[in-house]
Amino acid sequence: MERNLCSSSGVAAKRLTGKVAVVTASTEGIGYAIAERLAQEGAKVVVSSRKQQNVDRAVKDLQTAGLEVTGIKCHVANASDRKALFDHAAQKFGGVDILVSNAAVNPEVGGVLECSESAWDKIFDVNVKCSYLLAKEALPFLRERKGGSIVFISSIAGFQPFSLLGAYSVSKTALLGLTKAASQELASENIRVNCIAPGVVQTKFAGALQESDAAKEETLSRIPMGRIAQPKEISGVCAFLVSDDASYITGETIVASGGMVSRL
Repeated sequence: MERNLCSSSGVAAKRLTGKVAVVTASTEGIGYAIAERLAQEGAKVVVSSRKQQNVDRAVKDLQTAGLEVTGIKCHVANASDRKALFDHAAQKFGGVDILVSNAAVNPEVGGVLECSESAWDKIFDVNVKCSYLLAKEALPFLRERKGGSIVFISSIAGFQPFSLLGAYSVSKTALLGLTKAASQELASENIRVNCIAPGVVQTKFAGALQESDAAKEETLSRIPMGRIAQPKEISGVCAFLVSDDASYITGETIVASGGMVSRL
């Protein structure tokens, strides 16, 4: 079935004009698609990645498409990098209205109780602790704007763990709780906190679920729609959540999984 996913010429809405968005891990995959879509809807976007050459490539591609984008190297586990990320947004674009926390790692494949302590620590440091710290460090900028939006990128595995991604799945469950807790604290300040739980998306990160014909067959058997998502199918969900169309939505997780089991 042909899917008419959004291109720069296909986005009619300009819901984010005047907004500034910071998107972590946004030089490829889901993060890149989100940065592209937010910019297409009128936002000024700061992209970031651990490697400068990836930032330079993404910025060039997005600017060539006529989008207002800048970029900076940022390893989210590095405190000075996180500070520089928000300072860069303020210096280049005058502030921050939107944070999309997308960075995640998964250094080991296997069941949750097979995970080494070092891998467990790295997974939770980047996937959970850094998401918390990014949100905390974004707050002064959002408060200066008298409101804003934070979106955490979780995973369908946060609801139904993948056997090959045990510890990663648990870290993504933690983001569901972080979303609930932070949204309650910030609702009175007009700062909304939401979450997206993508299913299996066509990215390098999801390679473990598609590395063999048997693995891909097993993955597809769990997806009622019978196909793997494209990154742009997640970016539209994010654009909605950070726009005024979602102005009365906070503390929620939107599942975009092709029908994979999440919750009752």
